[in-house]
Amino acid sequence: MILSDKRILEEMDKGTIKITPFVREQLGSNSYDVHLGSTLAVYKQRVLDAKKHNEIEFFEIPEEGFVLQPDQFYLGVTQEYTETHVHVPFLEGKSSTGRLGIDIHATAGKGDVGFCGNWTLEISCKQPVRVYKFMPIGQLIYFPVEGEIEVKYNQKKNAKYSGQPNKPVESMMWKNPF
Repeated sequence: MILSDKRILEEMDKGTIKITPFVREQLGSNSYDVHLGSTLAVYKQRVLDAKKHNEIEFFEIPEEGFVLQPDQFYLGVTQEYTETHVHVPFLEGKSSTGRLGIDIHATAGKGDVGFCGNWTLEISCKQPVRVYKFMPIGQLIYFPVEGEIEVKYNQKKNAKYSGQPNKPVESMMWKNPF
């Protein structure tokens, strides 16, 4: 079951969902449109290593936009900061974004109850495409949870992505024991 627009507004009034900035016109029937922030990042290394900290370099999207290339992987970030305290948030691409050949997440479309922060986007494209800061990029949908949550994400000691800033965050796989 997905929360409707009215339920999202009710949950925002209760403080269980927070979206900043919130623009009422971005609320759809059962989703909220999020926008590409002003910062993108790319990994410094061409070959990434899951056991090592792979560093990224940031750059600002200029006013004239930036052309994404199909042979490059980008990390982006949502303009919106969100908090979700009792629901499971899912980030999906907008159909208009997909029709430009842009994927906004490689695998991580689901958030956890207790996620607080800006969403890092895992961006790739099918052909060169110009993107702009603050363009609509995706949509958040919210699912209720069945059962009680023992420990919310923002309360976990090993939550590697809690409190994400308004800049992309690189993979923290290297922090996992394996």
